[in-house]
Amino acid sequence: MRVVDNSNRRLLLLSNSRDESGRFLQHTGSDLAAHFAGVRKITFVPFAAVTIGWDAYTQHVRDALRTFGVEVESVHEVGDARHAIDNAEAIAVGGGNTFHLLAHVQRAGLLPLIRARAMSGVPYLGWSAGSVIAAPTMQTTNDMPITQPESFTSLALIGFQINAHFTDTHPPGFQGETRRQRLAEYVVANPTSSVIGLPEGTWLRVNGSSVVLRGLYDAPHFRLGAPDVLLGRDIEIGDKLEA
Repeated sequence: MRVVDNSNRRLLLLSNSRDESGRFLQHTGSDLAAHFAGVRKITFVPFAAVTIGWDAYTQHVRDALRTFGVEVESVHEVGDARHAIDNAEAIAVGGGNTFHLLAHVQRAGLLPLIRARAMSGVPYLGWSAGSVIAAPTMQTTNDMPITQPESFTSLALIGFQINAHFTDTHPPGFQGETRRQRLAEYVVANPTSSVIGLPEGTWLRVNGSSVVLRGLYDAPHFRLGAPDVLLGRDIEIGDKLEA
């Protein structure tokens, strides 16, 4: 599934939720403030949380976003989650386990509703798993499949895949596949797709057809047909992408 009309998109897709000092949802600074300018209440989707309760997760997000002058209401707190999404001023989807997130979003019937709202111009914030499901599928997650979603099909708010928390780290003595090798496998098996590896401290800011890499580090772009699919082509901070 590919994005057709992307002219109204307002997406902020974070690799991670904390900065190096541990501050939660503060490291994007002016981008996050601009993203929620004029928004009074955010509808939060906490379903990626597994070892922390959804009440506690929601309160954590509520405390962090209060500094931006917005209220937070979680879909698990309301009687009708579908109605909450249909009437949301803005939507935030948190990180955790991507399989758990997508399974619960699908079971609640929220996937097409979130997509419709985000594509219509409602601001969408995702971090980690919440960014991964903004892609056409969740197949480039790093997570363990602790539960089974109905399918891997995700929101398709963008036309490429995301690998959050991308790292080139290769511990001494480690004999398994590296992250680059795993993502290269994906594009070889899915030749019409490409993957952006988002390192910690980076995010994508999407306004209409404009997709810009922001944050601290360059990001590899894996696609079939590149000179070396394993290496990918680095996208530099401030570069605009096609999505």
